[in-house]
Amino acid sequence: MGSSIASGVLTLLHTACGAGILAMPYAFKPFGLLPGFLMIVFCGLCSLAGLVIQGRVSKYVESRNASFFALSQVTYPQLSVVFDLAIAVKCFGVGVSYLVVVGDLLPRIFEVFTAHSLFSNRNFHITMVMLFIVSPLCFLKKLSSLRYASMVAISSVAYLCVLVLVHFWWPSEEIHDLKGEVSIGLPSGPIAALFSCFPIFVFAYTCHHNAFSIINELQDNAVKAIYKMCSISVLLAMTLYMAIGGSGYATFGDHVVGNIITLYPQSPATTVGRIAIVLLVMLAFPLQCHPARASIDHMWHFFTLHTKRTADADVNERAQLIDSTTDDERDVLVEEGASQQPVAVPLGGTRFTVITTGILILSYLLAVSVTSLARVLAVVGATGSTSISFILPGIFGYKLIGSEYDAGKVPASTKWLRCLSLVLTCWGSVVLVTCLSATLFLGASH
Repeated sequence: MGSSIASGVLTLLHTACGAGILAMPYAFKPFGLLPGFLMIVFCGLCSLAGLVIQGRVSKYVESRNASFFALSQVTYPQLSVVFDLAIAVKCFGVGVSYLVVVGDLLPRIFEVFTAHSLFSNRNFHITMVMLFIVSPLCFLKKLSSLRYASMVAISSVAYLCVLVLVHFWWPSEEIHDLKGEVSIGLPSGPIAALFSCFPIFVFAYTCHHNAFSIINELQDNAVKAIYKMCSISVLLAMTLYMAIGGSGYATFGDHVVGNIITLYPQSPATTVGRIAIVLLVMLAFPLQCHPARASIDHMWHFFTLHTKRTADADVNERAQLIDSTTDDERDVLVEEGASQQPVAVPLGGTRFTVITTGILILSYLLAVSVTSLARVLAVVGATGSTSISFILPGIFGYKLIGSEYDAGKVPASTKWLRCLSLVLTCWGSVVLVTCLSATLFLGASH
């Protein structure tokens, strides 16, 4: 049985609302309140455009087998391995950053309850979380199986939202002393700060790497249902970002920092907030593992097939010399689903176990070896997230949408969506250059 629209909304929302939600108040700092709200709305609409286009192009491949790999096979097959490499690296890097957050926050949480040295060791906490929470969830084959984990994670985001709003409306004397200047419009700070915080708004809605998997699992995966799911997800994310970003910035003004919760004084409510963040990031790890695993499997399939074709090249050439099949007959074979037809790549059995285990081991080793991946992840995010959210959906949409119609008979709505795909690709290219430049030269990280 497929998943419901509500389950899809939860999974998309959970994928988008990761640890970066803590940085949303900081993103308001160089923009001010009103421009910050406008940025949240604008970037949300851009993200929604990418999701809508993904929903539409999912109908151009085999039913319930849509993926970046499958679409690249019917558009630009020679680049499929590059697309999957970008997805795998991006998702792997973000997953490792979640484990780093776990290692940073859990020792501080346990300091409230015990002074035992074991519980102040970050590697101990990362190990326990990997063994007993992250690993079992990563071995679930369907994203819909994570709907209960997504409910817990979204509850954590809701608690964080309440915590920020309560401290905004009823600030303590200690918080009031920390408050800086709040700007309604653009502050008088350096223009460079706008570009350094711009990636936070752009990447806040990144959930496109899981969109195809969610669409495939929907019980009702008609285009209208997909549009509804995407619209609700983005609207909810937009509401949360406005509440946390706007109230958090209004609470601390230009004294706000990258992690909003570090500014709140030690209290039971703040401790619960830190626990909520830990729940959020460790339950979000499987949502990064799922697309990374699928992309690695696609690359495995690509190179295995390439090796097989190379080994059989001589045999095929000799067979063609005596092949009596005409060109017309070959066209019929392709239309009826012969081996030339692009097919879905099933993931299961030994490959599923090997790839998942490899991702978990490498993630664990990297997480316990480093304490900060901010700059590396910023580069990966500027390239990978932008490609997945804007550039690839736009390329696929422009190539495929309307291709089933004869010239001059394309409906107006289809033409509009195809034009939107082209605009989204151009916008994604601008965002990639802007965010990468901000990351490399202005020190932006998310």
